[in-house]
Amino acid sequence: MSDYTIPKVWEEKQEDKENKFGNQPVAGSRFEQKLPAGGQPLQVYSLGTPNGIKVTIMLEELKEAGVDAKYDLFKIAIGEGDQFGSDFVKINPNSKIPAMVDYSHDEPIRVFESVSILLYLAEKFGKFMPTSLAERTELMNWLFWQTGAAPFVGGGFGHFYHYAPFAQEYPIDRYTMETKRQLDLLDKHLADKEFINGDEYTIADMAIWPWYGQLVQGELYGDAAEFLNAKEYKNVIAWADRIAKRPAVKRAKEAEYKDIK
Repeated sequence: MSDYTIPKVWEEKQEDKENKFGNQPVAGSRFEQKLPAGGQPLQVYSLGTPNGIKVTIMLEELKEAGVDAKYDLFKIAIGEGDQFGSDFVKINPNSKIPAMVDYSHDEPIRVFESVSILLYLAEKFGKFMPTSLAERTELMNWLFWQTGAAPFVGGGFGHFYHYAPFAQEYPIDRYTMETKRQLDLLDKHLADKEFINGDEYTIADMAIWPWYGQLVQGELYGDAAEFLNAKEYKNVIAWADRIAKRPAVKRAKEAEYKDIK
């Protein structure tokens, strides 16, 4: 049993107030910043997290498809607080990676939130998104599912299982159960499908794979795949392996984890 007593009104701890780069209960920039910029039309600011790599996968898949979608990729070190700098906050007031600016228009267009960027690029270049109403709606179903479901995996399970300063049975049990439910849902969905939307590889796969594909492949949260008994989700594993073998995905991982500027 915890000895924590819920106060009448929550107050931020003094040590958190003094942590310039940690989470705080307010939004906005915390320091002046000059972000790097290259000469390509698309300027991407990211890190190799599940959300961050989504956009790099899309850009590399566009390249693989012969689309002229040139981009520069720059690292935002979220552990050091880069996401709270003035220039980055101008692109994404929510201070989360990834974020992108498209300079190919008369007025630059900022795009933030990973799935918003995927949709923007899919519509801009006419790739990896079906055109029929039914198939497009199914795509949207799964994109919105991912944006709503993944925080329970990352901020819930991943945090309490792998990052929290000490193990706590209640939150680990709660978020493990939800994570396994989501994996089971995906496993059932993929039982008769090659990709999330059926036979066609789309931005739904690019959005979902970095979270759930990498999770069952043992690439997230230490030994979480073993803890979750991920091997029982055979359809998810087969799908994850198919995605991981794609040349564009391999290049995206290399760019995000090794060669990011």
